[in-house]
Amino acid sequence: MALTGVLRPGHVQLRVLDLEAAVRHYGDVLGLWEVARDPQGRVYFKAWDEHDHHSIVLREADTAGMDFMGFRVDSVATLKKLAEDVKASGLATDMKWVEAGEMLRTGERFRFTVPTGHLIELFADKDKVGNGMPLENPEVYPDSLKGMSPTRFDHCLLYGDDVDGTVKLFMDVLGFRLAEQVVAGPDRLQIAAFLTCSNKPHDIAFIRHPEKNKFHHASFMLDNWGEVLKAADIITRKRVSLDIGPTRHGITRGETIYFFDPSGNRNEVFSGGYIHYPDRPTLTWTDDELGRAIFYHDRKLNENFLSVLT
Repeated sequence: MALTGVLRPGHVQLRVLDLEAAVRHYGDVLGLWEVARDPQGRVYFKAWDEHDHHSIVLREADTAGMDFMGFRVDSVATLKKLAEDVKASGLATDMKWVEAGEMLRTGERFRFTVPTGHLIELFADKDKVGNGMPLENPEVYPDSLKGMSPTRFDHCLLYGDDVDGTVKLFMDVLGFRLAEQVVAGPDRLQIAAFLTCSNKPHDIAFIRHPEKNKFHHASFMLDNWGEVLKAADIITRKRVSLDIGPTRHGITRGETIYFFDPSGNRNEVFSGGYIHYPDRPTLTWTDDELGRAIFYHDRKLNENFLSVLT
């Protein structure tokens, strides 16, 4: 089955308290490539193997967190159709078109608020700038990589109150599939949903939480477990604030480490996982196995994850 409709995560805009400290973190620690700064003062980054102009945008603000997350769709026609479908669904609010060029080298975007309170947007056009290697007879990686050097921005984990409405919007309107979920209690209330629009275990995930519009982490893909261990070394060498890891998830099977940027935004780098074809059944975890589901080795949740679920 060819990928159509929503293709993949395209970008996330993060609020940071000290822009230049954040630039050093995302450039030197994570090893993303700074590609531009705009008149609004935003700084644009990409991971080395992304061909789009950017995937991470930093904006200085009084509070840290996520402004919005954007997904690339396969065509302008699909963008227009999905915009109409979102409007007709009754599941989104604050719908608007953002003009082309408001975000550098990006076409018009359709932005809306999902029931958990998060701003999501769709776009069809963004300039291709390459990965530092030719498209004909390339090498396997470019020169001058530094830091953790993830290959791509992979997903975000978000949390909020109306997970049911948000999952319905993503699945019934945007065409995502439910790769994994966590259910709780005798009524098997869905407390976490891992959604994919591709063949990955997740492109976005939501956890049920009383407050709307909460951000847990932005995640970046590494090649293998050895690269995750190298990331742990970099975290220590650069005196970066560590959250947890290196360890492994039961959900998604990803090998992971969590840490914080200077503003307190949580980052993840991970590797592994499995291929999620469209006919793959949904995997379900129960709340009594939640520790093993989130952190497979420790089999218990740390305080930061516990606070999300209360």
